[in-house]
Amino acid sequence: MWRVKSLDAILATAEKKSLHRSLGPIQLTLLGIGAIIGTGIFVLTASAAQKAGPGMMISFVIAGAVCAVAALCYSELASMAPVSGSAYTYTYAVMGELLAWTVGWALILEYAVAASAVSVGWSGYVLGLIENGFKFDFPDLLSAGPTWSMNGFIPTPDFSAGIVNIPAIVVALLVTALLMVGTTESARVNAILVAIKVIALTVFIVITLPVIKSANLSPFAPNGLFGQYSGMGIVGAAASIFFAYVGFDAVSTAAEETKNPQRNVPIGLIGSLAICTIFYLLVALGAAGAIGAQPVLGAAGEAVQPGSPAFVAACALPANAEMLVCSNEALAHVLRVVGHPQIGNALGTAALLALPSVILMMIFG
Repeated sequence: MWRVKSLDAILATAEKKSLHRSLGPIQLTLLGIGAIIGTGIFVLTASAAQKAGPGMMISFVIAGAVCAVAALCYSELASMAPVSGSAYTYTYAVMGELLAWTVGWALILEYAVAASAVSVGWSGYVLGLIENGFKFDFPDLLSAGPTWSMNGFIPTPDFSAGIVNIPAIVVALLVTALLMVGTTESARVNAILVAIKVIALTVFIVITLPVIKSANLSPFAPNGLFGQYSGMGIVGAAASIFFAYVGFDAVSTAAEETKNPQRNVPIGLIGSLAICTIFYLLVALGAAGAIGAQPVLGAAGEAVQPGSPAFVAACALPANAEMLVCSNEALAHVLRVVGHPQIGNALGTAALLALPSVILMMIFG
C-alpha cells in the first residue's frame, strides 16, 4: 500500500512504452488556454461582480496568482518526471501506491465530470441556437438525462423530464474520435478553437475599454476584502473565480508527448496562465467600466449572495434589469447595453464554437 515507485523506474517504464514527442511550447500554451478559457469567464463575471463589485479585477489576479504557485509545482515535477500520469505519477514516486491510486481516480473523475458538464452546457447552447434560429423543437426527452432520487438507499431514475442528452453525447464522441486520430491533429484543431475564443474576448476588450467611465468603478470594493458574509468580498469572489482557471493542470499530462519537456512544460503552464489572467483582467475592467458592476442589494439594503432568493427578488425589480450582476450571459449583455447587440450575439456564438476545446483538453488528460 505504501510502496513507492522510484523516479528511475518511472523513467525506465516511460522509455519502454514512450509516446511520440510532438508538442512544442506554443502548442502546449494553446492547449492550456483551451483548457482554461471556457464557460467560466463568460458566465462567472456576473456572480463575481455581485460579490466584489469592480474589485473583481483584484479577485482575478488573486485566483491567477494561486494557480501560478500550483503551476510552478507542476512545472518542477513535470521536469523531474517528464512522463504521462501527471499528479498520479508524482504521488506514486513520493507518497506510495495507495495515495497514488486515490489521486489517479480523483483525476479521472475530475476530467470526466468536467468534460461531461461542459458537453451538457454546449448542448444547451446549441439547442437554444437551433430552436430560436430554425424554429425546430428538439424533443425534450432526447436533450436531457434523467433526474435521480433516493428510494431508501437505492438511487432511482425519473425519465419524465429526459432520457438521454443526445447532443452532449455526440460532441463528446466527436472530440474522442479526434483525439484517437492523434495528438498533433488534436492540437491543430485546438489552436483554431483557441483562436476563436481569443478573438471573441479581444473584440469585447476593444469595444468596451474606450467607453469606460471612471464613475462606474466607484466604489471599487463595495463589500470590502472579505465581505459581511462568508463567500462575499474580493476574497470570496476569488474563490468562485478559481473555477475560471480550472484545467491548467491538464498541460502536465502531456509531458510524455512534449519535445524537451523540462523547458516546454513550464512554458506551457505559466504561459497559458499568464495570458488568461491578462485577458480576464481586461475583460473584468471593460465590463465594470462600461456599464458598472455594482452589486444589487436586498430589501433592507443588505448585501446578498448571488443566486439567493433575495438576489433573485432584487434582480426582478425593473430598476435592476440592466445591471451586469443580474445577467446570465454577462459579456454579451455588456455589448448589448453599450449599443452592439449583434456583436453580443456573435460573442455568444463564438463561445459556443470554442467550448469543445475545453472538452478536448479534459478528455485528453
